[in-house]
Amino acid sequence: MNFWRSLVGKLWITIICLVACVLIILGLFLLPYIDTNFTNSADIKRLFTYTCIIGFSMTTFFALFLLTKITQPMKKLILAADAIRQGEYGTRLSLVTSDEIGELANTFNHMAAELEDNIRNLNQEKEHLASVLRSMSDAVITFDNSGKVILTNPPGQNVIEMWKDIDWDYQSKSVEGRMNEVPWPLLELFNMTLKGSGDSSSQVHVKHGVWSVHMTPLYSDNHIRGAVAVMRDVTEQVKLEKMRTDFVANVSHEIRTPLSMMQGYSEALLDGMAASPEESQELIQVIHDESLRMGRLVKDLLILARMDSGHTDGAMGKLDLDEFLERMYRKFSVLSKEYGIELHYKKRSDNLILESADEDKLEQVLTNLLDNAFHHTPSGKSVYIIAERIQKEAVGTLQLQIIDEGVGIPKEDLPFIFERFYKADKARVRGQSGGTGLGLSIVKNIVDFHKGSIKVASEVGEGTSFTVKLPVEYRK
Repeated sequence: MNFWRSLVGKLWITIICLVACVLIILGLFLLPYIDTNFTNSADIKRLFTYTCIIGFSMTTFFALFLLTKITQPMKKLILAADAIRQGEYGTRLSLVTSDEIGELANTFNHMAAELEDNIRNLNQEKEHLASVLRSMSDAVITFDNSGKVILTNPPGQNVIEMWKDIDWDYQSKSVEGRMNEVPWPLLELFNMTLKGSGDSSSQVHVKHGVWSVHMTPLYSDNHIRGAVAVMRDVTEQVKLEKMRTDFVANVSHEIRTPLSMMQGYSEALLDGMAASPEESQELIQVIHDESLRMGRLVKDLLILARMDSGHTDGAMGKLDLDEFLERMYRKFSVLSKEYGIELHYKKRSDNLILESADEDKLEQVLTNLLDNAFHHTPSGKSVYIIAERIQKEAVGTLQLQIIDEGVGIPKEDLPFIFERFYKADKARVRGQSGGTGLGLSIVKNIVDFHKGSIKVASEVGEGTSFTVKLPVEYRK
């Protein structure tokens, strides 16, 4: 610091100026008087000069004293305050004096200690809040009054990054093109929150996803300064709820039909409406067929329930797929002759060995697929069973195809055929299907259990192909 700009420098200059003014005034009035009234005026003038020199020396010594006792401690205080301003909260003053400067230094040290403790507590609270936000699986996004994002957790940042590239169909130019503003699906809730409507909750649909959003206002001195949005992806829950509703409706429908038929035919028997034993036998046969249909439905539902609950462990073992398919071919050859269909089995490669597979479950897969093929293929056409091994580097896969030359499946129905209770149009099915609509859903569950995949390709009027791929080695 420049000495002349310091407090001591200014004080020293002031004292020097005062002393100089006093001496000049005294000199102007006393020197003429001394020359006229004293014979030894030179000695008196010399004494006056010595007195001036001593006075100026004393003022200089006083200035140096003030520099040591005031300016240097104040300079240290300024440096310490500047260090704290720059974030060095551990800075302390080591001034051992009993005057006001010492009290100021002690007060400064106490203030610095309190400030350091408060900053430490704030940092701990900040880290605690950050840890809580990071550990949350829900997305948390904080907005200010203008809609700027001021705080997010990792899931919230992922949502912002995921939504920023979506071309929203909105008219508001105030939000268009600016990533750090409220996303379009949250804009209505945000505006409602800023208007003082309190907490707001809603479900927003973004593409094929559903988000549950809860927005709360942020207050500062009783004024709303922003909002906090907590979002959860509830797409799976919504789908499960829809599946549950559809499942109850479909089961009720599937059970109601055979029950109505059994009730109607049994009442006809009780009322004696059968005119001959043949008619009685026909009514009884219908009741029997419908009871078998209900039995199959209950059995399939139990199988799906066990799979959904995770009880899919079976008798896993090594399986020769060639021998297995030969046996299935012989089993369905008789049925194919009854339908007038030609069944073919083709083995395109050797070593069709699955290291770990459940033979009973795979037999159920083949039974459902072949049964569907027979029911949808007219007489005179063919159904093919094709097996081959596909080797990609060190990974081996066995591919099994069931191909029919039947009526085919419309393209709009293909994405849904593995859903529960899907049924082909009865106009395209040979006779009465009698199916439960659960067969392909069971097939997919079994293939998934074997860590495999199943795909379908079909053209209306040309046929359908189901392709099952199973890994050679089963891995949990």
